[in-house]
Amino acid sequence: MTYSEELTELIEEFQEIDDKMERLEMVFDLADEVNLLPIDQWTDATRVNGCQSEAHVKVEIIDSNVRFYSGADSKLVQGLMGILTMAIDNGDANVVLTLTPDFATEMGILNSLSPSRSNGFRNMFDKVMNEIKTQM
Repeated sequence: MTYSEELTELIEEFQEIDDKMERLEMVFDLADEVNLLPIDQWTDATRVNGCQSEAHVKVEIIDSNVRFYSGADSKLVQGLMGILTMAIDNGDANVVLTLTPDFATEMGILNSLSPSRSNGFRNMFDKVMNEIKTQM
């Protein structure tokens, strides 16, 4: 699969890290990459079901470009949202829809997470993709 330059660089950065804890620290650092969805906009419609934490996402398609907003009560989950933000935000919706969660596996982050956190990431990814499809 062909990834954006930004996502390719991020994958390579994660692949260079052998230590699981160091990889998790990098995820925490990426929490700052999100386009923050304010808490007062968290609703049942924005909630990511199946996530251990309180996690919310909102997608808008503007001129065929994806705008992705998110927020969580966990810095780790927000870091995962930061990764997803870097993968899809401002991307062409048709191109974004070709993306699979395999990029997270290539990064090695899913192996670094507990099974419930890994499942939560997949649920978030699926929710975002379904929202993009619905808006197109």
